[in-house]
Amino acid sequence: MGLKGENRMIRHRKFGAIAMLALLGACATTAPAPLVPPVTVAAVGQISPALPYPKGYLAPSALPDSLALLPPPPAPGSVAMEADQEAFREGVAASPERFALATSDADLHWPHAVQSYEQVVGFSLSDGTKPHTEMLLRRALTDAAMSTSKAKANYQRVRPFVLNKVQSCTPADEASLSKDGSYPSGHTAIGWMLALVLTDLVPAKTDALLKRGYEFGDSRIVCRVHWKSDTVAGRVMASATFARLQADPVFQAQRELARAELAKQAAR
Repeated sequence: MGLKGENRMIRHRKFGAIAMLALLGACATTAPAPLVPPVTVAAVGQISPALPYPKGYLAPSALPDSLALLPPPPAPGSVAMEADQEAFREGVAASPERFALATSDADLHWPHAVQSYEQVVGFSLSDGTKPHTEMLLRRALTDAAMSTSKAKANYQRVRPFVLNKVQSCTPADEASLSKDGSYPSGHTAIGWMLALVLTDLVPAKTDALLKRGYEFGDSRIVCRVHWKSDTVAGRVMASATFARLQADPVFQAQRELARAELAKQAAR
């Protein structure tokens, strides 16, 4: 090879090296920006115009299948049904104070739904200072509620106050509740989901949060609107939904931002 050929080869190699460095530099400067999930219901969208709750993180096809996961509700005359009736009778005998708590737990409007959990963690989760924490809780509870829909629609189980001809703790809701299946309990799924998400964010309060979440479900028995087996199934669906959320990238991103908000809260 002559001198001119060698010079051309050297120039080509230099050009190739420079081009590669430029490409690597471009890749370094065009890395994807961190995912920042929205923090308003308007940005997320509502379940429906009539329901002012934000959409969940999971598409309907991604939700756990309650009809596939859960056994049928107890059959009339079965031992399991008698256990449900016994729990119903215990709920009817609850103290006035416990009945008042159950009535309060029946209200799922935000921020009321989370206020009893605020008493456990010791600070507000709904005053607007922690928008990612608030949206994390609100969207996750929607996912928990929606996860119960398939089995509810299929079984259309009659509620305790209807079967036993008594008044519930929310008489104004009885007309709509009597047309809505009892199994599994959506309220219980919501209460348990709130507890699960918060134990992840505030692990030092795990036992107290889980106790509050369990009581939230039992309030439905005291209210006479759900059987005990409904509440057990509701917790199963909330747990299955919480497990599924761990793989959702938007949930993951919002959880990290919520953790940062609570770290600032702890530093105060």
